[in-house]
Amino acid sequence: MTSPDKPVGRHADPVPSPVARAAIRRNLAIDQPAKLRGNDAFLARLRDASPDLAVVVAYGKILPFAVLDLPPLGCVNVHASLLPRHRGASPVQTAILAGDSETGVSTMRLVEELDAGPVYLERRVPIRPREDAGSLSARLAAAGAGLLGETLAGLETGTLVPRPQEGTPTWCRTIRRDDGEADWSRPAAELDRRLRAFTPWPGLFTFLGAERVKILEADVGPPGDFSDPGKFRMAEGALAVQAGAGTSLLVGRLQREGKKPVTAAEFAASAGPAARFGSRPA
Repeated sequence: MTSPDKPVGRHADPVPSPVARAAIRRNLAIDQPAKLRGNDAFLARLRDASPDLAVVVAYGKILPFAVLDLPPLGCVNVHASLLPRHRGASPVQTAILAGDSETGVSTMRLVEELDAGPVYLERRVPIRPREDAGSLSARLAAAGAGLLGETLAGLETGTLVPRPQEGTPTWCRTIRRDDGEADWSRPAAELDRRLRAFTPWPGLFTFLGAERVKILEADVGPPGDFSDPGKFRMAEGALAVQAGAGTSLLVGRLQREGKKPVTAAEFAASAGPAARFGSRPA
């Protein structure tokens, strides 16, 4: 069971999800319901399958009680955080944005409330220095696959009992494209975390006049007395951009919209006299 095919590209051709493509290669039956609640035909097909247990990973929909209650062993979810921290749609990005030093994966029994079910197992994963959401997601996916296997084995033997979540929940929402726009009034350390959290999507971007510019590589620069956030100059082989709280962001590689990536020196040579990044033009 996976999401419906989505229109992609200029001609909006329908493209199946990675799960659907993998199932097609393995000759597995696929169901792609557009909605779950009130979908009697889908529920009838699910009943006919008589599942002992259901596994849910990154599905993006809250399952109605009629689905949750169907498998005798319930529905197991793999979630990329140490619950109850970072419940919701973007736990990997949010962990980096928060400056967490570690995160992890949890398996839990699904309930109707979002990510609130009791936890079966968890595995802690340190967040490496300079790690971005792409590489962290890959490591968490591998850890989650192993943890899911352990969870299913414990449920099969009846030796695994879920425990209630402990602590105060924190929440994260779906990442939007506009979240990647740099606010140069914010400290450089925050902008650096946003770059890593939003790699590979939506990336960290800014504007030079009306032109959108994507920042590909950056690091926190030296402090200073900066009074014009967004203004930049060449320093130490990088583009030093003034940020908030007397900080600077050293940008190493950039990409103008529709152009190839360039070094900071190449960008500075073609930037013209403006030498200042700003917000999206009104």
